[in-house]
Amino acid sequence: MKSWCKTLLACGLSIGLLSACSSSDVEEEVVSELTEIEATVFPEISWSTQVGEGVGDYYSNLRPAVRYDKLYVADRFGEISAFDEATGDKLWSKDISSAFKDNLLAKNKGARLAAGVTVARDKVFIGGESGLFGALDAETGDTKWHVMAGGELLSAPTVGDDVVVVNTGSGNLEAFNIEDGEKLWTYETKLPTLTLRGTGSASFEAGGFFVGTADGKVAVVIKDNGQAAWEQAVYTPKGGNEFTRMADVDMQPLIIGENLFAVSYNGNLVSMELRSGRVVWSRKYSSFNELALSGLNLILVDDHSRIYAVDRRNGLESWSNSELTNRGLTAAAAYKDYIVVGDFEGYLHFLERSTGKIVGRIQVDSSGLYSQPLVVNDRIYIQTRGGKVVRITLP
Repeated sequence: MKSWCKTLLACGLSIGLLSACSSSDVEEEVVSELTEIEATVFPEISWSTQVGEGVGDYYSNLRPAVRYDKLYVADRFGEISAFDEATGDKLWSKDISSAFKDNLLAKNKGARLAAGVTVARDKVFIGGESGLFGALDAETGDTKWHVMAGGELLSAPTVGDDVVVVNTGSGNLEAFNIEDGEKLWTYETKLPTLTLRGTGSASFEAGGFFVGTADGKVAVVIKDNGQAAWEQAVYTPKGGNEFTRMADVDMQPLIIGENLFAVSYNGNLVSMELRSGRVVWSRKYSSFNELALSGLNLILVDDHSRIYAVDRRNGLESWSNSELTNRGLTAAAAYKDYIVVGDFEGYLHFLERSTGKIVGRIQVDSSGLYSQPLVVNDRIYIQTRGGKVVRITLP
């Protein structure tokens, strides 16, 4: 099935047109079957635990976070837990849906968490499809503050000094005081008629929040006043209909030194100057996944689950791998001498950094993997759709 049928959010589109996504007229895409590999690495699960009911089949950007020697995890239905990173022992747990069922969530079906987890300044930040945005005490799980944002929250909050921002589904970047949740400013962008379901987190650097927009741009918003310092197109939408003109930047801009890297759906992978937004180079790729850094290469998983290594200095392709095409791959992460990606059947694949050859795999959980693996030193943390959380290491 075409990727937009799986992920797009149709704004103002008729029910009849949406139903075309399941029409027999739509060509089914072939999902690559796993083949035998010559394994040279043998990953192991060193410990695992369960957090709530996971995220099910829903779209989600929930991902574990490690800070203060703790692992923080949330499920879609409002359970947030902290574990000792070394032992996996549970330290505290909080049920957001139960805590707010009589006020903020009285008219909603639970928290429907999809944004987070972000941990900074001794706080745990989470957000949901209902617009609920809150901060918990990182040590105890006690609620510090909570507000309702101006739209769905589908990507992790970003902390910059004394400010925390969220990129809402309504196209606005909203900023709040990190201590009490007071709203500070809103940076508005115009949503196209048709967008993918999802938003990208902002990156913070040198007093500015760098954020991708649904109309194919990257903007830098000044922390102190919410004004844009510059805005630059990653890709200028083209085509005769709204489907071909979708150009969302649904990933967190990757900042490396004096350069910023971003990729759009249906569009381009670009390198920009951080200070001015001037495009240094541009190459044709289509993705809504986060970029990973591996030495001099950017690792990109495109919208058909093909994996590419691209030289960040000039945009030239170092290698590519299409053996996992259409397996619903997560964004990639760099781990030791390998690149790791998860798939919809719950397998975590290990690829050689230098060649892209698959050299190892492990099935974590049959419910499937959906978010970028979290790499902390020599450990990999993965959250499955069914709510299982595991730590993976190499012996």
